[in-house]
Amino acid sequence: MTWTPLMIGLAVIWGIFTVGLIILLIYRSTLTMHEEDQLYLDDANSHLQQEQTELLTKMNKLTVPVWVMGAGSGLLLLVLAGMFIYQGLNAVQ
Repeated sequence: MTWTPLMIGLAVIWGIFTVGLIILLIYRSTLTMHEEDQLYLDDANSHLQQEQTELLTKMNKLTVPVWVMGAGSGLLLLVLAGMFIYQGLNAVQ
């Protein structure tokens, strides 16, 4: 099977989405390594509570981009697979 210019373009875009998704997942995992499951009740540890709140805010901001990159990567992969199958079926005839 030959790669058409459209398929090459889609493969490049899929690669960009997939690399972006991997980078976002690595960044999110580094954030969760610093997450703590503690409750700070006194004022002496209020700076730790503030850091935890900032960390959770960053993680929540990553939810939508991770979802978009994952959905885009999966959708483009399905389109590419469909194009390969379509091209293969037409080559048989």
